Amino acid sequence: MPQLSRLIDELKSELRRQRVTYADVATHLALSESSIKKMFARRSFTAQRLEHVCNFVGLELSDLIDLMNAEQPFLTELSAGQEDALLEEPKLLLLAYLLINRWPLPEIVKEYLIEPSELDRLLIRLHRIRIIELLPLNRFKLLTARHFTWRKNGPVQQLFENLIQREFLASTFSESTERLRFVGGTLSRSSIAHLRQSIDKLAREFDDLSRQDAALPIAERNSCGAVFAIRPWEFSVFKELRRPSK
Repeated sequence: MPQLSRLIDELKSELRRQRVTYADVATHLALSESSIKKMFARRSFTAQRLEHVCNFVGLELSDLIDLMNAEQPFLTELSAGQEDALLEEPKLLLLAYLLINRWPLPEIVKEYLIEPSELDRLLIRLHRIRIIELLPLNRFKLLTARHFTWRKNGPVQQLFENLIQREFLASTFSESTERLRFVGGTLSRSSIAHLRQSIDKLAREFDDLSRQDAALPIAERNSCGAVFAIRPWEFSVFKELRRPSK
């Protein structure tokens, strides 16, 4: 498995950083040095032995995975082909969305109509289109960056925008967890630019809070949506009353 090979390569690098020799590892595992060399050369580690070597250099296996992940580039935006693949199957899009929002796999199976066997298939599909990378010991890593966004005017964004118009705004926004403010007025170009920057800042704050809250149990989190928008616009009723331009 390529991921296991990369994991073992990262362990070799960590041994070099800590100046730990194969002989040191052999002594710790009560094996010969030649056996250790063969294990690294052939990448023939069992999960238990890999964990023992990690512990020997003061790491958890998860720490080693984090070290490996830190060296990999992450996607800030999907390709058109990747987004098209997600839209081919609603459950695949759902799973990608939940994983990007840091949902644990057991909670996904518990809350949604995705059976464990189907989950495995969908994870493999996400791996093949390079949105996640499957790792040893039933783990995976997201290939999306922290500041990931959907493609501007891409198929997923267009889908979400259609749902916003049809579903999201179809609310009285009267609950304690809801809020809608609409204001209208006349603004200068500089004021519009200022508010655009404020919207960008608020959107970044939303993302930061989402990442911060990802550590909380699912029961303490709500799936939320927010719309931040400004544009030159006039009520159609008012616009119809304008004098024709000369």
